Amino acid sequence: MGKILKLGLPKGSLQEATFAMFKKAGFNINVSERSYLPSVDDAEIEPVLLRAQEIARYVEDEALDCGVTGNDWIVENGSDVVKVEELVYAKQSLNPVRWVLAAPEGSSIKGIKDLEGKLIATELVNVTKKFLEKNKVKAEVEFSWGATEVKVASGLVDAIVELTETGRSLRAHKLREVTTIIQSTTQFIANKNSYKDNWKKSKMRQICLLLKGAIQAEGKVGLKMNIKKANLKKIISLLPALKNPTISSLSQEGWLAVETIIEEKIVRNIIPALKEAGAQGIIEYPLNKLIY
Repeated sequence: MGKILKLGLPKGSLQEATFAMFKKAGFNINVSERSYLPSVDDAEIEPVLLRAQEIARYVEDEALDCGVTGNDWIVENGSDVVKVEELVYAKQSLNPVRWVLAAPEGSSIKGIKDLEGKLIATELVNVTKKFLEKNKVKAEVEFSWGATEVKVASGLVDAIVELTETGRSLRAHKLREVTTIIQSTTQFIANKNSYKDNWKKSKMRQICLLLKGAIQAEGKVGLKMNIKKANLKKIISLLPALKNPTISSLSQEGWLAVETIIEEKIVRNIIPALKEAGAQGIIEYPLNKLIY
């Protein structure tokens, strides 16, 4: 039997974004609706679907060699693991997420000190308790199994600590952010002993390199075009390139090929300007990975 890397992947809200990122990185993961054992087109990887809350614990205990989970759950569980790579993506965006303390819009809770003697519901119990201790506030913190926003909106608790990416859900429940408890990003983590194994470490680094490349390519496209050498300075001034564009001579005298990478959101403005400046044969193409 060949060497195997046991990899924990998050089931739930982060699952779709994680599978999509792995696909862009070159790993096709498939899972049936009721299964927790996905398949992947890499015989050296054995993936397991688990709740993000549990992955760090299983990685620490060596039940898994490595896993993808949020830094929030690493801190919450106090897990002693190797943070191999920070992967900045979330359910809806490529930004860090926040756990925020929120109270009803009409609540008297305006700041941290107003939590004295109050009841707070959250799934992130340990982090919340440490935050209160740090700020010398005594309040009761209870574990919430879900529907946390409803509990405070209906008056069952005084405040909540909840994960937010956009803040839309909080506003929909007429809740107001009081403060941020912790900011979190997705992490690729490893068991300490597994990371000492040269083959496993190398395999993890390869996966992380490709995942990082997939994340860095998000929202970017490549542009190719042909230009007259006389128009080079004008064309270059229009290109907000990540680095200097690649320029090469064409077989036709006095013509150049220019290639660059730009943010996709500005392409609609750039292409007409390039055409007006004399660019020809403009090609826009998608990027799967961008590795610096």
